[in-house]
Amino acid sequence: MLNIYRAFVAPTAEETLRHPAYPSAIWALESHRKGMVDAAIGRGGPVKIAWEIHGEGPTKVVLIMGLAGVKTSWQRQTKYFGHDRADEYSVLILDNRGMGESDKPLARYTTSAMAADVVDVLDHVGWTAEREVHLVGISLGGMIAQEVAYAIPTRLRSLTLLSTTAQFESGPARSWTDAIRQRVGFVVPKSEEQGMIDTSRQLFSDEWLAAPDDAAALPSPKTTPRCGPAPGSPDGEYRAFDTNFQRFQAQELFKRRQVGWFTRQGFLCQLIAAGWHRKSPEQLRELADKVGRERIFIMHGTADNMITVANGEKLIKYIEPAVGLIVEGVGHAPGMDRPEWFNSLLEERFIAFNKL
Repeated sequence: MLNIYRAFVAPTAEETLRHPAYPSAIWALESHRKGMVDAAIGRGGPVKIAWEIHGEGPTKVVLIMGLAGVKTSWQRQTKYFGHDRADEYSVLILDNRGMGESDKPLARYTTSAMAADVVDVLDHVGWTAEREVHLVGISLGGMIAQEVAYAIPTRLRSLTLLSTTAQFESGPARSWTDAIRQRVGFVVPKSEEQGMIDTSRQLFSDEWLAAPDDAAALPSPKTTPRCGPAPGSPDGEYRAFDTNFQRFQAQELFKRRQVGWFTRQGFLCQLIAAGWHRKSPEQLRELADKVGRERIFIMHGTADNMITVANGEKLIKYIEPAVGLIVEGVGHAPGMDRPEWFNSLLEERFIAFNKL
């Protein structure tokens, strides 16, 4: 056992792997469509990008995950929009290059190239109409979303930027190279357990991590969980972990134990893309002009330890979106630690944007 908080003892990876809830850490959310796109043709490719569409509704939503995230990182949103409301929404999720089931070429990644991958996926699935797509990006995914918006502004019905930045500035890091050293430390010189602990504390509050896992958020056991049937329980039973940290740890362990899903090379290439992302005030204003400020939603939490709130405040200042929220006490990943509130907030914005 690893002591990480004054009143909380973190389980080891082995303890979590043996936990009865581990087989259902990744929910059995079967996609309505999925595939691989040969992206980046003519720009260093092909680079295979894995994608899934959940739901068959008329409102089309694209979710772009952040650094080291994979498609299943969105499972709380995928379920809410693409399954519970499948007749209203179609939700496209993908693995960015460098992570998950997508290719991980050794190259210099840029947010503009990763955005072009997203556009290739949209073209492939036929989401090409004017004002058709609600684009949502978080963290590195928000940087990628800025570049998508810059490239195809009139194809977006709305743009949502969460916990992100136009140019990285964060917390105790004195420079971007200092910030890179901090983040590389999550996966390179430390044990697996310590790396996940440090990452969790960048993403979430200590209080939330130590709190009991909220089993009420689990899906109905209609199908066998992605990790296989839970030992000693009926096929498809979903169980709660001891703490929220342990659920986060289980999802990370699942990702890292899928062959080829998580590599240091892919992580570092994505990290460099985030580090080199730059959008000047003039470019942000141009982006807002082309997309339409009335179609843009920006949100950042004051308790974000990964990309501090000053970054979101600057985006709001220069873009002047229809809605710009600075939310007290919210951390870097509200879709995971506040899913009910977060999903309702997104849905409220989608409904409003659909009326434009």
